[in-house]
Amino acid sequence: MKLKTRRSMQTQKLIVGEERDIVIVGGGICGLATALALHRKGIKSVVLERSETLRSTGAAIIMQPNGWRALDQLGVASKLRQTAVPILSGLHIAIESSELKDLPDVGKEELRCLKRADLIQSLADDLPADTIRFKCQVISSKLDPITSFPILQLRDGTLLKAQVVIGCDGVNSIISASILGLKSTKHFSTCVIRGFTNYEDGHEFGNKFVVVSGKDQVQLGRMPITNTLVYWFLTRKWSSRDGMISKHPELIKRSVTETMTDRHFPKEAVEMTSKSELDSLHVTEQLRYRPPLELLRRRFRKGTVTVAGDAMHAMGPFLAQGGSASLEDAVVLGRCLARNLRTKYSASSFGGIEMRALMVGNAFDEYVKERRKRAFRVSMETYLIGLMLDSSSVIVKFIAIALMRAVFRDPGGHTRYNCGRL
Repeated sequence: MKLKTRRSMQTQKLIVGEERDIVIVGGGICGLATALALHRKGIKSVVLERSETLRSTGAAIIMQPNGWRALDQLGVASKLRQTAVPILSGLHIAIESSELKDLPDVGKEELRCLKRADLIQSLADDLPADTIRFKCQVISSKLDPITSFPILQLRDGTLLKAQVVIGCDGVNSIISASILGLKSTKHFSTCVIRGFTNYEDGHEFGNKFVVVSGKDQVQLGRMPITNTLVYWFLTRKWSSRDGMISKHPELIKRSVTETMTDRHFPKEAVEMTSKSELDSLHVTEQLRYRPPLELLRRRFRKGTVTVAGDAMHAMGPFLAQGGSASLEDAVVLGRCLARNLRTKYSASSFGGIEMRALMVGNAFDEYVKERRKRAFRVSMETYLIGLMLDSSSVIVKFIAIALMRAVFRDPGGHTRYNCGRL
């Protein structure tokens, strides 16, 4: 889904060989949030977005308490709260056993489901008008052998010299691969289908998050956004068919309906997905993730280059923490850069530029150190859940369950994290 904004009419072309101060690659949630965090601290940046307008794929995002703390620091939380109702309770339904079970941590702290379009729009609207540069796809990057500053090559042939680059370009990050040398992300054999269903006269689901589990590890989640709009997601084992239907909304809807009908999901659930909005349907094939141990071993800073969001810590959606973790990254990045760049410097001399590079490097080292532990813990918990769902080995499942019980005794602990003040 593409968003039209006033900025889409203000796209400026970059000049060949143009030099920029701070460049953020990727105009998704993480990239825009990082630019906004820097803007709040008085630091100017440029965001390079490959699309013609703002993009919002994936329908919605579940925003948990830690994510709201970050949004409060970014200054957009109060506006977004007006777009989504609070979730007050949760219920898990197991079809095969007919067991009903309350989700214990749901409703204790702030939990809402946001339309991705609303989140993206709110972040973009609070940025200066010339921050986002559309139709700027980075196809390669390298460090200048003389200055050690990054050089970005765009698809149109433009070479962009930057003093600082922050890669927020997702699971297939060019910055991660070409400059930091990070390995490609791995994948689970699970896919997710997401969508919206609109009830013009209002739905009767209340402010409740409901998860329905069926056989063959098929699971449906339902969460209201407003009194008329409901977000739903279906997880199931990936098959080659998912790749064939991913571009065809009618086929996606039919596939979801058949999956749920064959496994005897409740009638209201089947009706909900069958009435979903076609343009909201989205298939995420074989969920990508970065192995948790790689987060401990790898360097996420080289010179004045670092990464954030999925480019650093891609994880499965099993804890619904990907978006919130990206917002945390943005707040910490903004705080670390502002703290280290307070000292005035003269960029007119080589010494000034060299000193600033040192300060940026220190800022990025602080950022990576702070985020590494947090990202590792959330990624490990997500990985173990994915392993339980993904593996056919009873032994592997047992080990994953044992580790979950030993290390992550508090199921909702990850939502109580506070990334601190911007």
